Amino acid sequence: MSGDTCLTTTLCPATGPKPKTCSFKGGSLGNKYVRLNVGGSLYYTTVQVLTRHDTMLKAMFSGRMEVLTDKEGWILIDRCGKHFGTILNYLRDDTIALPKHRQEIKELMAEAKYYLIQGLVDMCQAALQDKKDLYEPVCSIPIITSPKEEERLIESSMKPVVKLLYNRSNNKYSYTSNSDDNLLKNIELFDKLSLRFNGRVLFIKDVIGDEICCWSFYGQGRKLAEVCCTSIVYATEKKQTKVEFPEARIYEETLNVLLYETPRVPDNSLLEATNRSRSQASHSEDDEGFELRDRVRRIHVKRYSTYDDRQLGH
Repeated sequence: MSGDTCLTTTLCPATGPKPKTCSFKGGSLGNKYVRLNVGGSLYYTTVQVLTRHDTMLKAMFSGRMEVLTDKEGWILIDRCGKHFGTILNYLRDDTIALPKHRQEIKELMAEAKYYLIQGLVDMCQAALQDKKDLYEPVCSIPIITSPKEEERLIESSMKPVVKLLYNRSNNKYSYTSNSDDNLLKNIELFDKLSLRFNGRVLFIKDVIGDEICCWSFYGQGRKLAEVCCTSIVYATEKKQTKVEFPEARIYEETLNVLLYETPRVPDNSLLEATNRSRSQASHSEDDEGFELRDRVRRIHVKRYSTYDDRQLGH
């Protein structure tokens, strides 16, 4: 074993005589190794390593501070031993590879502050600042670029899927006066829902589909419902495209897909409770409702309705 080798293990709480206090002097021991018990973790190192830098450890092992020892001669340090090996490596080499996770860097910095190792504190602070500057998105929204990509995303997702298709240029008529505003409201609602349910639902956007504004809802790899927000209306001697904002319907279908979270098998009682058609049907129609459960509910908002965009009195 070399002088810079450290051995760590975990001790169970021991019963026996209380630790004794003594003044430790590195030169008073013939053995160059020092045995440390840091919060139940055992380490071997040398006085030379412990006294290289002007730290609390140097004060402890140069005789300026009293130290506690147990009956077997282990020097006791009442701190968590999780990061003490990293502390020793820094004292040996003046540099270390910091942990990857931000929380562990904070823990290491707290230990470095306790032992008054300013160089290691500075390293941790710089690493934390770098990690703070990195942008970590709250949620990621895939954008569909091909039908095959959409199919793979939906089939491989372990979560329910909500897709918004919006393609304003996919239209051969003029838009009504409030269509642009409603299209933006649909996009804004999609953003709000994705922030609220991003941990439970996969939200995706589609900008290459045939519709202008359409919501689709998937569970367990299959389409459950569709809310089409566009319709053709008849103004004076011409057709126009109208975009609606059925906010309540979209909320309802989004909540319905939450029934298809893992485990993969949905709760039949919940499915029955949310099936509006079955609650109003007769006993014979109930059997038909079970067969229709796997079909897609397509809701088209005011499709092919009559509409006049002119103000009253004109």
